[in-house]
Amino acid sequence: MREAAKSIVKILRENGFEAYFVGGCVRDQLLGREDGRGDYDVATRAAPAEITALFPRAKTVGARFGVVCIPAGNGFVEAATYRTDHAYRDGRRPSSVVFSKSAKEDVHRRDFTINGMLLDPFSGEVLDFVGGQADLEKRLIRAIGSPEQRFREDHLRMLRAARLAAALEFRIESETMRAIQAHADKITRTAPERVRGELNRILTEGGARRGFELLDECGLLRHILPEVAAMHGVRQPPQFHPEGDVWTHTLAMLAGLDKPSATLAWGTLLHDAGKPDTFSETDRIRFHGHAARGVEIAEGICKRLRFSNAEAKQVAALVGNHMKFMEVSRMRPATLKRFLRQEHFDEHLELHRQDCLSSHGGLANYDFAREKLAELEREPPAPPPLDGNDLKQAGYAPGPLFREILSAVEEEFLNGGLADKESALRFVRGRFDPSG
Repeated sequence: MREAAKSIVKILRENGFEAYFVGGCVRDQLLGREDGRGDYDVATRAAPAEITALFPRAKTVGARFGVVCIPAGNGFVEAATYRTDHAYRDGRRPSSVVFSKSAKEDVHRRDFTINGMLLDPFSGEVLDFVGGQADLEKRLIRAIGSPEQRFREDHLRMLRAARLAAALEFRIESETMRAIQAHADKITRTAPERVRGELNRILTEGGARRGFELLDECGLLRHILPEVAAMHGVRQPPQFHPEGDVWTHTLAMLAGLDKPSATLAWGTLLHDAGKPDTFSETDRIRFHGHAARGVEIAEGICKRLRFSNAEAKQVAALVGNHMKFMEVSRMRPATLKRFLRQEHFDEHLELHRQDCLSSHGGLANYDFAREKLAELEREPPAPPPLDGNDLKQAGYAPGPLFREILSAVEEEFLNGGLADKESALRFVRGRFDPSG
């Protein structure tokens, strides 16, 4: 991607247009984090029509804001015309833009100083009109110009500040932090898909624990995920959770994940979301039904943030099944096999492992499940000895009873019975009347 982006800069310059790398790719190179595969953005004096004339395959979805997407490698490079922005009316986009010939004017409308530097990819020269290099050295996230104005322009920048600070292990500069805290409630005006995207990155790109600590400190958490903020101060039985309350436990689990999938990360974040609503204390602290309540909460959050159906289903499954590991050594063979054969069971296993390591530390059930899973993988599942055709030949009419019979046959088969078709038919005739 880097070489593709360089070639775009080269073509623009050969045609008389000033052009530089800009934004996160510059920041990451100066921090020694650039790997050549990330996103590359180009800032240029060329107008959108001039860019598309040079790159006919470019997509002009953001052309009225000066942004053109140029195919490069397996992705796109965004080429943005220098511009200044007029008033933002929706907390996301300017009402109009004025194209500029000045790179200095352009960078002053960007979000943070460490994202406002320009780089000549051929000479290595850095153009820094906003103090980005100094803030890199100080390890600071600082808004360009007025933080209040930057966050009024695009409310999502508040979430982005927390994400960058967590991922880079930087601090949020004090004036920038105060502005986020003052405007935190406005994050609810941001499109749910954009909020989900930033939260996904916080959860999966490293620094998830610090990211959620910052969201809490900034005041954003209670507006975007009040169900997670509610975990604060919810005590747990110390014999099982010596680490502390539900919030502390959840943060410890997030810290243990190593760049997980989005569904595993969300399942981890929400696995105990039902505890605040189910807390009770008699002889000891209990959370009766917290997994089921957690599923309801997770489904609500997934709907609110507009997850795909597949993602929402997996997150709910992770939350709903996390307590079942306590029973694995006592499960009937059929129940255990179904449990282990769940879709994406590796995520269930990892959530359970982190749950144990972040509390009592015992991994006996985790080890048992892994051992049984290995046994299953060595013995591919055989089909049950009866199917629908066998039932019809035995005199059973197709209908609702079929499902019940086949389910009972599968259960008995997985529990180690019904070695062949004959024994299966005897089992069926002994329990189900063909006349219904």
